[in-house]
Amino acid sequence: MSLFKARDWWSAVLGEGEEFDQGCLCVGDVDNSGSGCDKVVVGSYMGMLRIFAPHASKPAEQTVADAQLLEVQLRDPIIQVEVGKFVSCSELLHLAVLHPRKLSVYAVSGTAGNVEHGDQYQLRLVYEHNLQRTACNMTYGPFGGVTGHHFICIQSMDGMLMFFEQESYAFGRFLPGFLLPGPLCYCARTDSFITVSSTRQVECYRYETLAVATDADTRQDSEQQSKSSGKRLAAEWLLVLGEQALDIYVPSASPMASSIFVLGERNLFCLRDSGQIRFMKKLEYNPSCFLPYASVSEGTTNVLLGNHNNMLLVYQDTTLKWAAQLSCVPVAVRVANFLELKGLVVTLSSEGHLQCSYMGTDPSFFTAPKVEAREVNYDEVDAEMKALHKVIREATKNQDIIPKAEAEDDLTVTAIVSSSLDDVSQALIPEMNDMAVPSVKVKIKVSCRSALQSPKLSVCVQPPLAVTQDQFVLDSLGSGSQVVVAFSAFLNGHYTPADLTGDIAVSYSSPTELNPAGVPRVAQCKFVLPLRLVCCPTSASKNSKYKITVDTNKPPVNLNEVFPEFVAKAEDKEGNALAFQFIAGSRVTVLASKTSQRYRIQSESFEDIWLVAKELVQRFDRHFAKLGVKDFRNSFSGPIPLAEYFETVDHHFELRVNAQKYQDLLSERAVQFRAIQRRLLTRFKDKTPAPLQNLDTLMEGTYRQVIALADAAEENRACLVQAFSRLRSATHLLILLVSLWQGLSAEQTAILEATLLPLLQDTPQLGWEESVDAAVSHLLRTCLSRSPKDQAISLSTMQLSMPKDTSRLKKHITLLCDRIGKGGRLSLSSEANVPTPVMLPAACETMPEPIAEQEEEDPALQQEATAKFIKKKQPSKKVKSKTGKPP
Repeated sequence: MSLFKARDWWSAVLGEGEEFDQGCLCVGDVDNSGSGCDKVVVGSYMGMLRIFAPHASKPAEQTVADAQLLEVQLRDPIIQVEVGKFVSCSELLHLAVLHPRKLSVYAVSGTAGNVEHGDQYQLRLVYEHNLQRTACNMTYGPFGGVTGHHFICIQSMDGMLMFFEQESYAFGRFLPGFLLPGPLCYCARTDSFITVSSTRQVECYRYETLAVATDADTRQDSEQQSKSSGKRLAAEWLLVLGEQALDIYVPSASPMASSIFVLGERNLFCLRDSGQIRFMKKLEYNPSCFLPYASVSEGTTNVLLGNHNNMLLVYQDTTLKWAAQLSCVPVAVRVANFLELKGLVVTLSSEGHLQCSYMGTDPSFFTAPKVEAREVNYDEVDAEMKALHKVIREATKNQDIIPKAEAEDDLTVTAIVSSSLDDVSQALIPEMNDMAVPSVKVKIKVSCRSALQSPKLSVCVQPPLAVTQDQFVLDSLGSGSQVVVAFSAFLNGHYTPADLTGDIAVSYSSPTELNPAGVPRVAQCKFVLPLRLVCCPTSASKNSKYKITVDTNKPPVNLNEVFPEFVAKAEDKEGNALAFQFIAGSRVTVLASKTSQRYRIQSESFEDIWLVAKELVQRFDRHFAKLGVKDFRNSFSGPIPLAEYFETVDHHFELRVNAQKYQDLLSERAVQFRAIQRRLLTRFKDKTPAPLQNLDTLMEGTYRQVIALADAAEENRACLVQAFSRLRSATHLLILLVSLWQGLSAEQTAILEATLLPLLQDTPQLGWEESVDAAVSHLLRTCLSRSPKDQAISLSTMQLSMPKDTSRLKKHITLLCDRIGKGGRLSLSSEANVPTPVMLPAACETMPEPIAEQEEEDPALQQEATAKFIKKKQPSKKVKSKTGKPP
């Protein structure tokens, strides 16, 4: 039994599907019984009015019907209920019910029963007012200092205060500067009304000021009359809160003579009657309702405050005195007195959970029985301890971060890419560069061996590739069932993709014994789209700007056998030349040497070589594997085309710099535009008009500049997306050439790829250049370091930011290739790297050792080493004459 939990004295759940809010609860002796016991009145948005007289009873005998006095279905939704002296010829308490377009006052009377059925209660309508405007809330009190009676003030949704002196309508006033209605409360001490406007400030209006202000039927009439004649309505005082208010309350029996409590979204304010702040309490949670009441300590006020964490807190001024856990989030709270117990807390939730509770705990008379002493068998305990130690040792032997997958998964995902293109293309762009854009169908087969709940399938491809549908919601699968979904992939942009690989993820819930609802899991699968999707066969070109040569250790093969789907338009029937025309790119030609074992790939675009080179290497491996050749190997004799690669890097960085410039210019023009707007607004509000001094012309020119800069920034962003895709292609090609150059293993190639391709896309906060520079610097200081002293220095924690230029990045990438060429081994382990001697090709002369060791210390030497490395990679004229064209 928790001490900090509200003790349930009586509770009831009202209706099904009904909604309740802040004004739907009130307490009072509504039937005028004179016993001093309050009744609980609850109204709902469904128009149901209920009256309860809660009483304590045994849990087995407790029923809601015993405590319910009355239940009436009214025609209209009930916005607010209040109990007061609302009838002129009587001083008895009556019930006021506020509907959206009507105010009704009822008399509740009870008749003593002569049989076991008990008393009977009736609801009688005394009078009602039909409202011309939609009501929001109401307040009541002795307006103007009347005694023995209560008047009613209703606030409409359009900002009009309507005053009713019991059976008659008195007058109506519009609040100045009104936008949205806020909470409304009456303060009898100052005979004024307090509300919070949409400008987030507390406003106080005296009843006398409202009564003598100009009357009007509409807001326009009110504004016109206030300017021409009559007294203009003005607030007595204003106080800026800076946040929207949830409720306002003025304690009537507070020991503090001037206390106005305002509950904000993040703060609790206590104000004096003059509008000055007595104190303010910052709340660390989202409040839902509150109720100030008199404190036993002199000079203080207690506040009951409910929040969205199902908590009911008790504050004495700003000090938290108690916290109790509720079963639901309260939207209204009141304090009521009953026969059995005084000062019970009555709470109402938005779903209709009505609860009367008190704080503290009930005395517990339970006494734990004595445990019989038994003798301990130390031999059994020792044996059990040894067995547990053995289990712990076995469990801690392999401390894998990633848990091992089960031998057989609950769900298996298989992707099947069609071997032929679609007969009718599903591409959104039917034609690019006078070439039809094809599409290819992909089928996803989902099989499960146990029951699965609510599986969802997601498809992801790299832009500019797109699919016809990327989200699938599957029905729950039974044991051994199988589902097949299909979609088409196509090119959806005017540039060549850097990757033809797609990812499939299926999220599902797998029920277990401990969790029948299911444990969330994910199954993944990859698929590779065909090269034919982004290019088509064409005639070969003899000369191109960019060329690379791939060497093999086996006799040349017929290219038509390696690329059978591109043979249709191939002019060379011998298979020595094959050309690929990218739909959104340039032409790439593959030439096979007739005498040697070399293949040349050439194109006018450096990055477009990547997809063809990758496909060529992979198809060679598969071709010779089918022939049973086990010692086949691809290689690259160099030089590494760093100069061509750095051109792509510089172009991408230039677009990033332009994007930052456009952003700065847009900020400057936006500041200028707002300043001109303020100047113009000041001129227009001035009672004595002054010349504009060409401010309107300046504003129009600034607006045009803002639009032009926004268009330019958007165009630059589109170019940046394309440039990043080309940079990824060029980087993939560089990694492939380095791995073929030095024969890197799959693990080392993965490390190099993670270093040079850390991002899938650029963001304004983090770009490719700074990320790669940090990763390459880390490798140069750890596994590729030449001195053990540098290996002990870890990468320092620093804030990555956009560099001023790319010179440092290009130096580090050049140094990375040099150290890999000199035998450096890529590894993530902390062990010292031991260079392994390798046979370097003649065209890849290495840097001198002293330069490699001092590049971090002397920038001049580092620059010299970079220039020397790039310079010495160029083949001699003699070599060029031999390799200029495949024989």
